[in-house]
Amino acid sequence: MGLPTRAALANVGYPKSSWYRHQQPNCGGRPDPIRQADRFQPYALDEGERAQIVGWLSEERFADLSVQQVFFRILDEGCYVASLRSWYRIAVQQGLSGDRRRQSTHPPRVIPELVATGPNQVWSWDITRVPILASKTPLHLYAIEDVFSRKCVGWRLEFRERDELAVDLIEDAVLVERAKPDTVHADGGPSMTSTVVKQLLAGLGIEHSRSRPHVSNDNPFSESLFKTYKYDLDHPKVFCDYAQAKAWTAAFFVRYNGEHRHSGLAGFTPGSVHDGSWVEQAAKRQALLDASYQARPGRYRRPPMVKTPSGTVWINRPPLQAAHQAA
Repeated sequence: MGLPTRAALANVGYPKSSWYRHQQPNCGGRPDPIRQADRFQPYALDEGERAQIVGWLSEERFADLSVQQVFFRILDEGCYVASLRSWYRIAVQQGLSGDRRRQSTHPPRVIPELVATGPNQVWSWDITRVPILASKTPLHLYAIEDVFSRKCVGWRLEFRERDELAVDLIEDAVLVERAKPDTVHADGGPSMTSTVVKQLLAGLGIEHSRSRPHVSNDNPFSESLFKTYKYDLDHPKVFCDYAQAKAWTAAFFVRYNGEHRHSGLAGFTPGSVHDGSWVEQAAKRQALLDASYQARPGRYRRPPMVKTPSGTVWINRPPLQAAHQAA
């Protein structure tokens, strides 16, 4: 005589409900449950009521107010359509839950793509602040750098930033170099974008190029020059007065142009790349390497070659150009 079903299921640890369910014939299974959002809601807001809430949220007089503020103001005006939670749900669906004020739109700024294959083709300039103890306000260092050779072709140290001073700086650089560049590049500072500077460049037939807002990489050469200036081992943290700052700055740019071995120029000075004298210096370096190779060839896997400055310098090289050079 066998055990009762309940006792047998208890012995094997099998649920009684599962046993009886599995004994029933398969009738195709139960239908999938309907999501709450898809179920029929007899008391849901109709399209007219939803449109009325959207209309209130879109009114100009409520542009600076949150959804909660609009809800209670409409309630105080004697109108009630739905709960505050429903207002928020509709606002999120219509994109009205955030800042509903009119936002100014600006066309996307074009990425500046400039190339220099020789000196005095592209100049980059900028202004940085230089602190002094004699004044609460810092000095302003204006500097123009040739993108190809990295030579500082013009600079001045002033107590303030003025577009007229920028105009004088560019005019002096053109006179000293006896050449004008095809393009002058700068960031979006007030002096760089001033009308008088644009008029000067237009009068000289020079194209004006501008960095994108908040993109320091669009003006890398001027940023690098100022970093070299401020991180020079002999640079004081703070100058005593204007005279000391101007004297030190003048000596720095003389050293920078004529003595500083620039890592971006294969160890040649900006001045030598600017006037082309680096070629003779490169020949001397190569002669030394050749002599070393001839004396002890076993030290080298191959004859050493002198590195030379790049013949093409870019600001924001186009992707296709970069990929072609890498290949």
